[in-house]
Amino acid sequence: MRDYLEFEKPVAELEKKIERLKSYPPDKIGRVSDEIRRLEEKVVEIQKEIFSRLTPWQKTQMARHSDRPYALDYINSLMTDFTELHGDRSFGDDNSIVGGIAKFENKSVVVIGHQKGRTTKENVFRNFGMPNPEGYRKALRLMKLAEKFSKPIITLIDTPGAYPGIGAEERGQAEAIARNLMEMSHLRVPIIVAVTGEGGSGGALALGVGDRVLMLEYSIYSVISPEGCAAILWNDSTKAPDAADAIKMTADDLYRFGVIDEIVKEPLGGAHRDAKGMAKTLGEVIIRHLNELQAIPADELIKKRYDKFRKLGVFSEQAV
Repeated sequence: MRDYLEFEKPVAELEKKIERLKSYPPDKIGRVSDEIRRLEEKVVEIQKEIFSRLTPWQKTQMARHSDRPYALDYINSLMTDFTELHGDRSFGDDNSIVGGIAKFENKSVVVIGHQKGRTTKENVFRNFGMPNPEGYRKALRLMKLAEKFSKPIITLIDTPGAYPGIGAEERGQAEAIARNLMEMSHLRVPIIVAVTGEGGSGGALALGVGDRVLMLEYSIYSVISPEGCAAILWNDSTKAPDAADAIKMTADDLYRFGVIDEIVKEPLGGAHRDAKGMAKTLGEVIIRHLNELQAIPADELIKKRYDKFRKLGVFSEQAV
């Protein structure tokens, strides 16, 4: 059963009506075929209207949608011969980060991504997509492997943030994230980053230093969640919609600020409405950037990457 968000209620009502009509016996379905077609056209019309004016908070809800494709969905759709690799060779494995070697458009790549679960059991297994430090150390181990064998790196970001538990802090959560930032900045292979859902704080940044940073149309990327921001600024997490607007964390905002390089268009109604179509679109964008990056010598690639991130947040003061 499809999960509808509050602002999608008009669409939900029409689609339920369409389902009822389509359940008619074969000998009667012909009588309502025109009505079904009319309702389907109406659904598209309403969707276009709703999704042309989504607020930042509504986009946040889209980024968190329970049916949204996750890293393994994209890997299975876009890649072949995926061999998952486990463990950080120090403490253990972290199931909230998946990664390994795969074939993508006849290129051998290393792919790494945050992985959430669909059911409660899966989410517990994946720690709700919130990595521990061993997850980031596993990711770094795979990146170093990619560099050793001259394989491009593709990362898929979708996390509320790094896990803030006591054990994670004891095992060096902040150090693991910081080390990934440092190491990714000078890896001698192309790195393409795609924010596919939530890009939460350092938990996202630890996979986010790339030569190209892409964002799906209804994904978010921010130093803090809207709820966390509202709790700090107003001591009231119910003001999350106001915080979402203030943070400027949507793909449109971040493209305008130069934080990301391209917005990847989603199907009407969001990525979960057509997961295969979304994967195809994302794959086309990734391969275009990958072909460009592979033509750049390693030393120049590192310099461009360094300059790209040094420019973020630069401002100038003018006398008024």
